Amino acid sequence: MKDTRTLLVTGGAGFIGSAVIRQWLADPALRIVCVDKLTYAGNVESLKPVSDSPRFSLEVLDICDAAAMRALFEKEQPDAVVHLAAESHVDRSITGPGEFIQTNVVGTYVLLEATRAYWRQLTADKQQAFRFHHVSTDEVYGTLGDEGAFSETTAYAPNSPYSASKAGSDHLVRAWHHTYGLPVVTTNCSNNYGPYHFPEKLIPLMILNAIAGKPLPVYGDGLNVRDWLFVEDHARAIRAVLERGRVGETYCVGGRAEKTNLEVVHTLCDLLDELHPSSGLHRRLITYVKDRPGHDRRYAIDCAKLEAELGWRQQESFETGLRKTVQWYLDNGDWVRGVTSGDYRRWIESNYGSRSAS
Repeated sequence: MKDTRTLLVTGGAGFIGSAVIRQWLADPALRIVCVDKLTYAGNVESLKPVSDSPRFSLEVLDICDAAAMRALFEKEQPDAVVHLAAESHVDRSITGPGEFIQTNVVGTYVLLEATRAYWRQLTADKQQAFRFHHVSTDEVYGTLGDEGAFSETTAYAPNSPYSASKAGSDHLVRAWHHTYGLPVVTTNCSNNYGPYHFPEKLIPLMILNAIAGKPLPVYGDGLNVRDWLFVEDHARAIRAVLERGRVGETYCVGGRAEKTNLEVVHTLCDLLDELHPSSGLHRRLITYVKDRPGHDRRYAIDCAKLEAELGWRQQESFETGLRKTVQWYLDNGDWVRGVTSGDYRRWIESNYGSRSAS
């Protein structure tokens, strides 16, 4: 039996994927191959803390490229796949849904087929130990009223092109398990936040705009509710499910931190008043803008199954996690400037060519 376990992590240069890789490489028993197309949200700077590790490698590949995926499996001989590669921004899915269908649905299909072909030729004991872990979102369940929470038995009712594409990928993973016997597990998570987050999402956008004294745009009345999960807690949950989750099962991952968007922005403003004082209170920058089409009103996650079966517990409250996040952005100006200036894109193009960024 080999000393290290090899994992393929797709989308590993993204926000959640890079958190997974940085955290998991602390374990000397793991070797991680990061597979990423390095689109606009893929940032190699997020992997800089582990880039020198002999147990880490980066493969700049598109999961929609079937030949490349087959060759990758043959080369790396992985013991598991953690599938995070996805287009994930709801606003972008509304204006350009085609990319979401291509990456999230077609890409997942191509990856599943490459995985299945590889898995079938493994020995019986390696087949049994192998896992395909599909990481998805609570948005596949649609929207909630004032009460209740999503769970593993909630019916799918996606309302945006993004969530519909993720729902499609979830169903493909389920079908490849039931039809072909591929050993899969799936997690559906709530909104993540934390360090290294690309600044188009709510929390990093508000932090960076506030630091720059720019308006803080809040959709509609600001009362849409999301459940917030610190990304490091999510990475721990993914590993728990990968290693101990029951094959064929789904596990919901949440932060037990329901907040309206306005509450989140107010909390950020108050933290910045304390940690980064300006000429006036940051709440003065809040600006209400036209609501997003089809904006789901409320999400909430019941993660009791994950807690009861696998013993996972979040280690950060919303308050402690958000303070750590704000402080990280204040302390990491070089990373922020690289993302906002586009320097990281130029690095990708000079090292891997413009095709990788297409």
